[in-house]
Amino acid sequence: MSLQYIVRQPKKTVENPPLLILLHGYGSNEQDLFSFAEELPEELLIVSAQAPHEMGYGGYAWYAINFDSINGKFSDIPQAKESVDKIASFIDDIKKKYNTDSNKTFLLGFSQGAILSYALSLNYPNKVEHVVALSGYINDELLPTDIHPEIKTDYYISHGTVDQVLPVEWARKAPVFLTENNLTHEYSEYPVGHGVAPQNFYSFKAWIEQRLN
Repeated sequence: MSLQYIVRQPKKTVENPPLLILLHGYGSNEQDLFSFAEELPEELLIVSAQAPHEMGYGGYAWYAINFDSINGKFSDIPQAKESVDKIASFIDDIKKKYNTDSNKTFLLGFSQGAILSYALSLNYPNKVEHVVALSGYINDELLPTDIHPEIKTDYYISHGTVDQVLPVEWARKAPVFLTENNLTHEYSEYPVGHGVAPQNFYSFKAWIEQRLN
């Protein structure tokens, strides 16, 4: 396996379980989003991946975010692209190892994990059928030169209106971009900061449930 991970097996026996991969945010770890697992549909195989770059104090990053006095904050794009490739091969490994339903792969990312979920779905067409992007945005520098016309992936997007880490204006560009590329999406905002409100959780849970039926 290209990445370390923890897993919640389906709570009911399913021959080819649908798969949900969780990608945490910058400075967090694979335990973070795993707290959602207990509340999510029983038939899902839930896998929470740990980002490859250690930051100390139990925190990990998918790519470095650098700060300097002239440019302010900027992302290490080569490192981000490398992580996208790692996640892609990780998904293949997990699908094979656990014999999951090849038509039902969900990718849920928070913050940096959401940025990479977008990037993966657009660089690896139809590797995942469904993306849940929480408190993230589409980073143009991680996009392929041409968006594949046959992408069937759909997107659930949510963001906090008072997010001080990633401004909501960045998130609002995603539905515009997806509409321009004829990609199905649902977009919502919540009156919170950089986090997931309870009603936000129930909203994306319902979205996942609809796609399992």
